[in-house]
This record gives sequence, structure tokens and C-alpha cells, in this order.
Amino acid sequence: MLPEEFLKRIIGQSYLDADGLAEALGCPAEASFRVNPHKWPHTVTGYERVEWEPHGYHLPGRTLFTPDPLFHAGVYYPQESSGMFTGELFRQVTAGMNDMRVLDLCGAPGGKATHLSALLTGDSLLVANEVIGARAAVLAENITKWGLGNTIVTQNDPSRFASLSGFFDVIVADVPCSGEGMFRSPGAVREWSPSNTALCSDRQRRIVMQVWPALKPGGIFIYSTCTFNPAENEENISWISENTGAESLTVNLPEGGGITVVSHGGMQGYGFYPGKVRGEGFFIAALRKPEGTASERRDGRRGAVKPSDPAFRRAEPLADFDRSRLVTAGNRIIALATEPHIFSLLSERLMVIKSGTMIGELKNDDLVPAHDLAMSVRQRRGVWPEYSLSYGEAVSFLRLEKLPVAMMPAGRVLVTYRGVPLGFVNNVGTRVNSGYPQSWRIRMELPHEFSEIL
Repeated sequence: MLPEEFLKRIIGQSYLDADGLAEALGCPAEASFRVNPHKWPHTVTGYERVEWEPHGYHLPGRTLFTPDPLFHAGVYYPQESSGMFTGELFRQVTAGMNDMRVLDLCGAPGGKATHLSALLTGDSLLVANEVIGARAAVLAENITKWGLGNTIVTQNDPSRFASLSGFFDVIVADVPCSGEGMFRSPGAVREWSPSNTALCSDRQRRIVMQVWPALKPGGIFIYSTCTFNPAENEENISWISENTGAESLTVNLPEGGGITVVSHGGMQGYGFYPGKVRGEGFFIAALRKPEGTASERRDGRRGAVKPSDPAFRRAEPLADFDRSRLVTAGNRIIALATEPHIFSLLSERLMVIKSGTMIGELKNDDLVPAHDLAMSVRQRRGVWPEYSLSYGEAVSFLRLEKLPVAMMPAGRVLVTYRGVPLGFVNNVGTRVNSGYPQSWRIRMELPHEFSEIL
């Protein structure tokens, strides 16, 4: 049952079909996923494509992703189809921009962050942030699996970014909201109240104003929620414009996609409403910060973090990373996601929990390859002996169960599934030691029958 106060309010929202929306919220939600083209360059068949995302596909029903080794390999990400429009909007408003610095302010669990990571070109950098520790760990895990190496993961309150004056070209903020777009879930309905929507609206304004100084003059702010509430959507972007001078940016919409243009106070956003789109509820808008006298963009102290020639000599045969970004931290070799002087600034101001791609750790002059390296699209294939896992073996690997010794090459081995790396193992002859992260292991009971997504 939908809240009575909610039903009364949406009747007054002229751009909504209140009856159609309420009916659609009573129907099961559809699932969708987005393919990582860097790991799966094959043609995808058997699914309808998401109208606004070239690598997004609708699933015919709900499904489990946990039993699928390709999910754990970073081949695809289960992402709600409405939220995928963030990528299309980003593509349009940043057209012609290169070497960008992008902040995904509320990045967990990683749908938009992995999407943005795949869209960045050249020497662009993504900073994916999450304030809650457990969620930040999940974000870092999903960024690792995606494997592109252009993302730093941080765990900070939005207010911490104010010290990075004018640092980012683009800030994406999928702000915490009242969750009306998720009303197909009984939990979302139970947590809703008019007072909570007002609280959310105030918190969203506070978050935006806290991070606003970090956006450069002329930079782009992408604001989104998963709610239908005007106070959290169009009224908020109008408020932001009134208080910052930001102008509204418009984009071209796909024909027949069912997206609704929402205008208010001279500003424009885009609404996604179940019954009109094959997805959950979503709102998004893009604003441009006024041009002005920019404070000098600081990049940190050069030499604070130094590239390491020994690190390059050990890492270069294993992976294709820029020499200037290979550094050491203790016995670990890391390929930073950005230039060392830029990283030094970020690490001075922010809590960084993932700085790029960990290549491995030196133990008695032996380099033990990291799981990061196995997931990286930049690793050089053919360096390590490879062993192709069957489906059952792949699931055993992901559960940290025993693998067969006899058929596997001796020593360190890259295990793969359907040609895609899953991780490293070390076959010592009597047993196979796994390099898969303990905290990532599959613990749930898996179904006896499972149909793979791809």
C-alpha cells in the first residue's frame, strides 16, 4: 500500500500520470545490467538494449548475479536502467572535454562510478567517494573488479572537498533521498514520511553547498535522486541556481524513451517514472557553475610522492602502466590512478582507501601478484601460466574452496573463466593457495540450476 500523503501529492504534480504511476509501482521491477566493453568485447544477444545506454540491457525478469563468475570478474554490473541515463547525460554535457577531473560524491555501491570510469578518456581521473566505511569498501571492491585503473576511492564527508578549491571539472552527486522511486520495495514505503522528505531536501542542499567550492568556474554539476518529490528535485535545482548563479544545461533525449522534461523556475531536469519507462523512479539535472575569477588550481607538492624506477622495472613486464605513476608503499608496488603530484594533494586532504591498481607485494625479492592486477585490463596476458576453470571450479575458487592440483601448472597461475581472468593462485604441488580476497568470498547457498547472463 502506498502512503496516502504520497498519493495526494502526486495528483498535484501535473507532469505525472498519478494513476499510471501508482499502478506501475504495484508491479514487479525489471532488472538490467551494463557490460564492461573493456572486458567483454563480444556482441550481446538475446536482450533488449536500454534506450539510452549502448552497453545496457534489460533482463526479462529478476535474477541472481552472485552465482555468475563473470559478474565477479567485472564483465558486467547489475545497474538499474533509469540510473544508466547518468552516463548519457555525462556524455553529452562533457562532449569535447578531455583530461577531466571528475568526482562521484556519493559513489557506493558503484553503479555510476563504474559507468563514469568507463566513459573517461585520456588522462582523466575519477574520484569515487563514499562517507560510510562499509559502503566505501564495497565501492572499492566494485572499482577493482571493473579494472580500468583510472579511479581513486575515498571515504569522506562532503565538507572535506571544500578544501580542493576549483579542483574538479565535473561533480556527480546522486544525493541521499526519500526513495520514492524505489516504492516497489516494501521497505522503502515503510521508511517514507512527509517529515523525512523535508529532511532529505534540506540535507541535499547542504551537501551541494558543501562540495560546490570544489567545482571549477564553468564546471558541470550533475544532480540526481531516486525520488519523485519536487522539493528534492526541481525545487532544489532552482534553489541551487538562485544561491550560486548556476545555469541549467539541456540534453537531447532518445525518441520513445518515455523520459519526462521537468521545468521549474527557469531550470530543467529529467524525470523517469515507472509506467512511462522500463525502470525505477529517477530524476537528474545538469547545471553549469558561473565563470569567474578562478583561484589557482593546486596540484600538490611535486616530489611528495615519487615514481620508483625499481617499481617500474618489476611492474613493466606485468602490466601496461605509465612509468611516472608506478610507486612503492612499503613492499607494495602501486600504479596510481593519476600523476603523483595530483595524488599527493588528494591524499593530504582526503582519506584515500584505494589509490589505483596494486601490482603486487615483494616478499624476499619475489613479487606476489595482487588481485588488483588480475582484475586490471592493463595486465599483460601471457606473462603467467593460465588455467581455464570450469563453471564448478570457478564457483569453488570464488568460495575459497579446494581446486584440483593435478591438472594445473605449477607455481603462480592466472585462473580464468570463459577467457576472462578471475584471479591468481599458487600451485605448490600438494595444494593450491588462492589469491582471492577473503572478504569477497561467496558465502550464500547457490541454486542448483543457474542460467548465465552472457
